[in-house]
Amino acid sequence: MTYCLGIMTHQGLVMASDSRTNAGFDQVNVCRKMHTFVEPGERAFVVLTSGSLSLTQSIITMLRDGFDAGEGLAKAQSVYAASRIVGQAVRSISELDRAALEKDRFSFNVHLLLGGQVKGEAPSLYLIYPQGNPLNATRESPYLQIGEAKYGRPILDRGVVYGETTLELAATYALLSFDATMRSNLTVGPPVEVLLYENDTLEFNRYRRFPAEDPELNMIHAQWEHALRRTV
Repeated sequence: MTYCLGIMTHQGLVMASDSRTNAGFDQVNVCRKMHTFVEPGERAFVVLTSGSLSLTQSIITMLRDGFDAGEGLAKAQSVYAASRIVGQAVRSISELDRAALEKDRFSFNVHLLLGGQVKGEAPSLYLIYPQGNPLNATRESPYLQIGEAKYGRPILDRGVVYGETTLELAATYALLSFDATMRSNLTVGPPVEVLLYENDTLEFNRYRRFPAEDPELNMIHAQWEHALRRTV
């Protein structure tokens, strides 16, 4: 299972993902789900992935190859155009693999979050579905989730307001959302990656990786749990 989250504020974007791909009694696998594509001063995109690891790796590889060759995301004139490029990569992998998967009763299950900015336009946040179509976050609904979303949603609904929530406060809400999810579902787990993007910087320079025993992550968990019990 996976949990990935994007929050859009008036100051920029917060993108966060866990790193657990499989959880069971005998095995836990860890793999990054956050991928960045940056041309400093021109464009900066971050993609978060959820679903079959083999499929999402193929999609990211296709996007990376195009970007490194100066195509695809490297030519996108807007974040919406970038979302369509990501969607086309999803469709291309679907054409390659869907029939074989469904023959053996596996679903083509991938969802992606795309956040970022192209020079000259405002930052945007999109969810890309398995069919390749994008959904845009709005000021009224300023966050998007993929994967195990239900446990981490209530704190976001109560706390995140586009025009009032600062970037740093949005990052705190993101960590609390992850804490609630990890507390209730073993299949979502650290390391947790958090990236803060400030409007118009067109590069990623605020990133933090929280491993399982990170003292600040453990402090947030302990203080939040204590505060909830005290309030009740």
